[in-house]
Amino acid sequence: MAYLAAHDDRLLFLPLGGSGEIGMNLNLYAYKGQWIMVDCGMMFASDYTPGVDLILPDTNFIETEKAALAGLLITHGHEDHIGALPHLWERFRCPVYATAFTAELIKSKLQEVGLIDAVALHIVKAGEAFPIGPFEASYVPLAHSIAEGHGIALTCDKGTIFHTGDWKLDDEPLIGPVCPSEELTALGEKGVLAMVGDSTNVFNKHASGSEAKVRENLIEMVKGMTGRVVITTFASNVARLETIAKVAKETGRHLALMGRSMHRILAAGQETGYFKDLDTLIDEQDVGDIPRDNILIACTGCQGEPRAAIARIARGDHKHIHLAEGDNVLFSSKIIPGNEMTLGALFNDLASKKINVVTEKDAFIHVSGHPGRAELRHMYDWVKPQCAIPVHGETRHLIRHAEFAKEMGVKHRIVPQNGDVIEIQPSGVTLVDRVSAGRLAVDGRVIVSVEDSSLAERRRASVSGFVTVSAIFDRNGMLAAQPALAILGLPRGNEESFQDILTDIVEDALDRMPRKARLSDTEVQEVSRIAIRRYCRKEIGKNPGVATLITRRHHIEFS
Repeated sequence: MAYLAAHDDRLLFLPLGGSGEIGMNLNLYAYKGQWIMVDCGMMFASDYTPGVDLILPDTNFIETEKAALAGLLITHGHEDHIGALPHLWERFRCPVYATAFTAELIKSKLQEVGLIDAVALHIVKAGEAFPIGPFEASYVPLAHSIAEGHGIALTCDKGTIFHTGDWKLDDEPLIGPVCPSEELTALGEKGVLAMVGDSTNVFNKHASGSEAKVRENLIEMVKGMTGRVVITTFASNVARLETIAKVAKETGRHLALMGRSMHRILAAGQETGYFKDLDTLIDEQDVGDIPRDNILIACTGCQGEPRAAIARIARGDHKHIHLAEGDNVLFSSKIIPGNEMTLGALFNDLASKKINVVTEKDAFIHVSGHPGRAELRHMYDWVKPQCAIPVHGETRHLIRHAEFAKEMGVKHRIVPQNGDVIEIQPSGVTLVDRVSAGRLAVDGRVIVSVEDSSLAERRRASVSGFVTVSAIFDRNGMLAAQPALAILGLPRGNEESFQDILTDIVEDALDRMPRKARLSDTEVQEVSRIAIRRYCRKEIGKNPGVATLITRRHHIEFS
């Protein structure tokens, strides 16, 4: 049975990702029996999911409603807004809408997974309204740390919802429109029922700053440097890549790009009219032929990703470049929370080689793409929403944003969590239901729940080790041979004696079992597990995972 009836005239908002966390944005709006999806993003995995790279929102709810899903609107091309699309689209199969640059990024992702001909991808123009389901949608250009960042105005006969997407204010943008813009004030004058808005930088009372100032500072800094200069940043920041190209030109250095995503963004940008003044690039395999004082390298890995270019350069295992004492690495990016230890190790690795490391904490070489409270204040002054729904943030960000909206005189506010079904009315915003919401893990080529038993087993093995027991029983339920053990990840001192003792303990425990119990695989497995864990807890303070492989001989052997 469908969740919405065709005559259901409630105006609903439902986040399935991005509320209570930074990343993995996926939001749904409903009216008159139809749903609209806004963004379909991913986030990077943590230690909770060892061996997993990507985490996706669980789309089980909208999969059951896919017949009523009118389309997916993409605000911009960052991974936390488009990264789940190639993995999840086949689950809900609907048309996708994006502006030109974002569409190019989406196309490359769809090409990789063989969906380029399956997905109906519509390229829209900012400011031009178009119908989608029961809504009229219009893309509102906003400044952000990627080309073509947009908010989306969704209008129906109940009113207008303004979904801000990711944004900031910049009166000297290097790419994109000046923000504030006339569209925002016009939106507020028309009347906004609810604003669903970015909360990432709500604890920062100041404005984020301008890309133009970053460009000036990088040029001056690199002018004073000798040796090679490497600048690592988010590849998706088109303005920053153009800045790096400008830095190379102004300082008399040849520019090389390293990292797959750098080249992907370059191709998408050139296809849609960006990077027009980019000089000829040096191929990375030719970097070693350029004098050290005459090369500037833009590369991936600003968050310490182990397979990214800067990490490989720091380890000394990059095929084409090796840094030496006196060279320079500039991290023109923010440290994303959770990456502090990884990046700290990378900084120290470079510093130990006497390479000059500069981060955003050392110099003004990065600005955020998200609004501080000074910018939020302006947005609320322009848009004047009746209701505020903070998204794109951890719970503490959402709570503070709701408090700030109250300070700005917004009458109605609510702090959502993924799975909350919220009705939006002029009289207020109300939690009316809860639906299933969770996380999926891209584990190799398989997508599983983050609560899948395979990941739980992997976590246990990574923390406490693992023991595999192989036990062979004859037709009478007696051990036909001594059990064989394979031990992984356990501290065991004298390995041979530890294994012998543990083998004897398992054998003794199985021998003491009643014959009827030994005929039950389940009971054999449980006795093995208890015996091994009891000994390991007592002797080495570990509680390992245990798997018991049972072989039963049902035939009589003749000698």
